[in-house]
Amino acid sequence: MAGSSEKQVVVIGIDDSEQSTYALKWTLDHFFPSPIFKLVLVHSRPTATSAVGLAGPVYVGAAEILPIVDSDLRKIAARVVDSAKQLCIEKSVEDVTAEVVEGDPRNVLCDAVEKYRAAILVVGSHGYGAIKRAVLGSVSDYCAHHAHCTVMIVKKPKIKH
Repeated sequence: MAGSSEKQVVVIGIDDSEQSTYALKWTLDHFFPSPIFKLVLVHSRPTATSAVGLAGPVYVGAAEILPIVDSDLRKIAARVVDSAKQLCIEKSVEDVTAEVVEGDPRNVLCDAVEKYRAAILVVGSHGYGAIKRAVLGSVSDYCAHHAHCTVMIVKKPKIKH
């Protein structure tokens, strides 16, 4: 058992969606600053080949395109992490670790839970319908079933007209 002075880890999956930003803000507002929690921000970056959608043999021209796509993905990842860190600073949360991991977000987040021995995993909900969720696969559904910790799915309230 860890010493009582050791902080529990909260892992938050971050991406460039408004749902992710909302989940981070909600968590910061409700759990931080905290004497008992340490925050780990994890951004899953797709591989260039998966982003371009290369499933079969590499097509002619891929050698020129992939480094450009990879560079764009790195820029997006840096922007996602920077804006998430900025939100943390605004909320006076300083005990923050951020990492970018290449791969499928479902696996990346579950691996981060194991790596950091997280007490809680926080993910935003994109609110996909049943068909879109079946096709894309819900990251939050997957994590709820496979992560070895409490999983909190933060949903952005729908605005009623």
